[in-house]
Amino acid sequence: MRHLSLRCALIIMACTAGACLVSAQNDMRGHWTGAIETPAGSMGVEIDLDKTADGWIGSMSIPMQNASGLPLEAISFSDGKGTFRIKGAPGDPTFTGSLSADGKTLDGQMAMGTTIPLKLSWTGAPNVALIKPSPAVALEFLGKWEGTLQAGPGLRLVLTISNGKAGSEATLVSVDQGNAQIPVSGITQREKKLTLQVDAVGGGYEGEISADGTQLSGTWTQSGNSFPLTLKKSAAAASRP
Repeated sequence: MRHLSLRCALIIMACTAGACLVSAQNDMRGHWTGAIETPAGSMGVEIDLDKTADGWIGSMSIPMQNASGLPLEAISFSDGKGTFRIKGAPGDPTFTGSLSADGKTLDGQMAMGTTIPLKLSWTGAPNVALIKPSPAVALEFLGKWEGTLQAGPGLRLVLTISNGKAGSEATLVSVDQGNAQIPVSGITQREKKLTLQVDAVGGGYEGEISADGTQLSGTWTQSGNSFPLTLKKSAAAASRP
């Protein structure tokens, strides 16, 4: 009886330490890793999925592109099958997969114009990257700003900045890339200068507002490269009192 009690105690201790995670892993919650095969080669991806009282949340990272915090939406899991979609991405890239019996793999495919096999492996607890509001910015920085990134043939961009009850938020839209919606993860304003942190594409912007408040002149940086970027306030935003 003493040996049996000792064995039970050891089992309880092992489960407390995490050794029973396999049996408890019966849905998509967790940190998952995998690779998408592209014409340019294999591209590793990391997926974080968690379930809160308000429903599923998730984010995606692409380490080789220094991209993180890509928000996921339309997340669901039922009868051993799960799905999620990359929010704001052109073509609505959507993953659908089946969870293995041991809860260690999600085997499926990513539909993004074409269908690409994608097998995800569970590696630990989820760490979903959620974008939090930044400190509020001055009135002259609010509104819609438009410009063309001077890289290659040029990319038209639209930046929208707003202040809410919790602080400032911003979204960047790449018009020539299927109106891709790129979340801005951080906003900092110091007097006439504005700094944007855009983790979703591993980039950022620093610009200074003109005296009349109609233009931001600065530099976009990404992957060690820098490009001039001037953003002009849209006519509708500039005309508001």
